Amino acid sequence: MLLAAGFTAGYTETGYEAMGFTGWGAVYVVGLSAAGELLALLTLGLVRPWGEVPPRWIPLVGGRRPDPRTVTVAAGLGAGALTLGLTQFALWWAFPHPNMTPGGDTLAGFLYLPLIAWGPLLAAVTLDYHRRRRAAGA
Repeated sequence: MLLAAGFTAGYTETGYEAMGFTGWGAVYVVGLSAAGELLALLTLGLVRPWGEVPPRWIPLVGGRRPDPRTVTVAAGLGAGALTLGLTQFALWWAFPHPNMTPGGDTLAGFLYLPLIAWGPLLAAVTLDYHRRRRAAGA
């Protein structure tokens, strides 16, 4: 969000301009942040009661229990995609970003590091969801 607001957030001035965080680039960064938050809420839905039966005010799915197989498959695919896509941040320090300041590069590495756990943790709560829904259906 800092990047979209015009702050360099660890990038050099030249690097910030080269990355194109203005105009549609800012829209992309904000959209990516919003999508990440939505996915995080869906992850919480696997372990919270409102995830078993969505509230009635949610369009299309509110008040109806989702098919557990569909939820399990979608969450499992998401866990795999997150694991594959975010594991690269474990190697952040091995490949310094030339458009970032040294302090910004280090800080970004520490801030992205917890994302590595999202995929495996999503897999764990997906398995728990599957077991609970299978037990409830039996």
